[in-house]
Amino acid sequence: MRILITAAAVLALAAGAQAQPQPQPRPIDCAKAATQTDMSMCADQAYRKSDADLNAAYKEVNARLKDDKTAATQFHAAQRAWLFFRDAECAFSAGGTSGGSAYPMALSTCLDKLTQARTKELRAYLKCEEGDLTCPVPGKP
Repeated sequence: MRILITAAAVLALAAGAQAQPQPQPRPIDCAKAATQTDMSMCADQAYRKSDADLNAAYKEVNARLKDDKTAATQFHAAQRAWLFFRDAECAFSAGGTSGGSAYPMALSTCLDKLTQARTKELRAYLKCEEGDLTCPVPGKP
């Protein structure tokens, strides 16, 4: 009987724990971030925004290359190589903080910086002047 009562009590506690609302992360004012955790979270947020911008630019370039399989294949290879470079460069660049609390911030800051630069390059491909033979991306139809 004691086992039954104990089991019922454990189940009731478990059910109560499941019903508790999960705490929401507090919003961070990145302009006033003072703790390492906040600075790391802000750097990660900035990188995630830059990565979303990069993905949008990538899709635009890819759409313009849809009729040129060779150029599309070269673009995909270049982007894969660039991603490999970016990740390796940032691991190296942030390596001085490896194992420390500043590592996530240093890594995200590097990823953000290089991702913004690549996005700028891709967007430049989308704005080539008519007749620019050095531009691999055709203009809008």
